[in-house]
Amino acid sequence: MAAATDETYLHRVVAVLGAFKDAENAVGAAELARRTGLPKSTVHRIVLSLVTEGLLEPHSAGKVRLGVRLFEIGQRVPRQRVLRDAARPYMHNLREATRQTVHLAILEGGEVVYVDILGSPGGPPLPSRVGGRLPAHATGVGKAMLAFSSPETVRAVLEGDLPRLSERSTVAPGLLVRELAGIRRAGVAYDHEESGLGIVCAAGPVLGAGGEVLGALSVSGWSGRMRLDQVSPAVHTAALALSRTLGHREG
Repeated sequence: MAAATDETYLHRVVAVLGAFKDAENAVGAAELARRTGLPKSTVHRIVLSLVTEGLLEPHSAGKVRLGVRLFEIGQRVPRQRVLRDAARPYMHNLREATRQTVHLAILEGGEVVYVDILGSPGGPPLPSRVGGRLPAHATGVGKAMLAFSSPETVRAVLEGDLPRLSERSTVAPGLLVRELAGIRRAGVAYDHEESGLGIVCAAGPVLGAGGEVLGALSVSGWSGRMRLDQVSPAVHTAALALSRTLGHREG
């Protein structure tokens, strides 16, 4: 019984932490209770405990925000840290070569998680942020990773929800399957204003020693200013070079 109670409490703590939205500064306990569906008294106790541990920080008017300790813990995640450190030189080179915003992302379920972003002055306002998530099927990095993922991973995405981020998002499973096949042949994936109107992207998968998907690199910019056929060779080359650095050998 004690183990079940501890597990229930842990799920509630995770629910509270997950209730914070992207780019949100601070939230009150009452709003967190509304978002999680938990009793206000329960949320209040959890919030107090998380503040004590430094996972949440008190803010103005009784509100709290995510704490610095969460960031510190996140930096210790081995896969994220190793991939980001190895990718940084290639990301800098990509930004210098293209003068566009460069992303590094990993795949988690049916979503991409952005590990690192190098912004570019004058670029479009992007829906991505470090630590943020977007549906994999509607992003260049997501499709690049799905194209080289296991059939089970792809099937789970196709059988799940395929939300439309813009009017150009591909939400038909059959069309997505054909697109992934083309990406496997070319080694490059594209986002033609699918994650947001006015935004285009070219992305390449980052593979490990056994051919497993470790992440993806991409370059994003304005649809009217960035030519995908000009930036895609640089993205493809950078993704291949990073894959080799991480132990991948073609063939």
